[in-house]
Amino acid sequence: MQRLAMATSKTFKLNTGSAIPAIGLGTWQSKPNEVRDAVKVALQAGYRHIDTAAAYGNEKEVGDGIKDSGVPRSEIWLTTKLDNPWHKRVPQAIDNSLKALQTDYVDLYLMHWPCSTNPDNMDEVYKDWDFVDTWREMQKLVGTGKVKNIGVSNFAIKNLERLLNDPSCKIVPAVNQIELHPCNPSPKLVAYCKEKGIHCTGYSPLGSTDSPLYKNKTLISVAKEKGKSPQQVLLAWGIQKGWSVLPKSVTEKRIIDNFALDDFELTEADIKKIDSITERFKVCGDDWLPKGVKVFFGDDE
Repeated sequence: MQRLAMATSKTFKLNTGSAIPAIGLGTWQSKPNEVRDAVKVALQAGYRHIDTAAAYGNEKEVGDGIKDSGVPRSEIWLTTKLDNPWHKRVPQAIDNSLKALQTDYVDLYLMHWPCSTNPDNMDEVYKDWDFVDTWREMQKLVGTGKVKNIGVSNFAIKNLERLLNDPSCKIVPAVNQIELHPCNPSPKLVAYCKEKGIHCTGYSPLGSTDSPLYKNKTLISVAKEKGKSPQQVLLAWGIQKGWSVLPKSVTEKRIIDNFALDDFELTEADIKKIDSITERFKVCGDDWLPKGVKVFFGDDE
């Protein structure tokens, strides 16, 4: 097995030729006024990948944290996402995000969900527009200097097939950001993305707050054997599986500990043990979307 030496400086090459850092700071569900410090701490600890979204309502704080860190913008991979009510207003949406983030460009701009919500009625979707139309508009951003790469998030095989097979799809998404951890490993979806040249980024790689994973006997045994925390083992597992990971924390020690992956590696036997975990759960479902809209179809298992 290829050694995991310097996991924290490891990158994955995208289909565009860009190199996305293997580990980044997630900022979903971080409370107001905590994000700024978390971003500063992460960057000063060595992180070079920060993930946010318009829907998180914290892009301004992320931008402040980047400035506070003293790390040059050119050294940072910055990801943000298009919110559902802005699918018909992509140019305005990216401009709003850039203004909030206090930057001229983002390294990766994702369609957050394949759901084009009517901003005048958040309980319904457009009848004359959907995510294929949105992708057509996102493609126009490439070459403007405002985004270096475009991709999607929360796309299952069914919706990826529909997007990739549409004549208007001229650019294959560089990334599909999806929930990935041992209790939601999504092997079919990951394999499909690999076949299509789409890199997977795993959100909630630790299973989110109070994760049942932390009590999983298999994971605990591997962590104990390695002298590492379950969180560190989970992140190493994801990176060695071939995807980038976005652990979220606002606690300085945890942010730093999550980045301390350079002095160990998982063996094939370790990975198989973790793969053998049979418990299943999702942190993020689709029942909050407008009535009748489903984006998870069980085609990822």
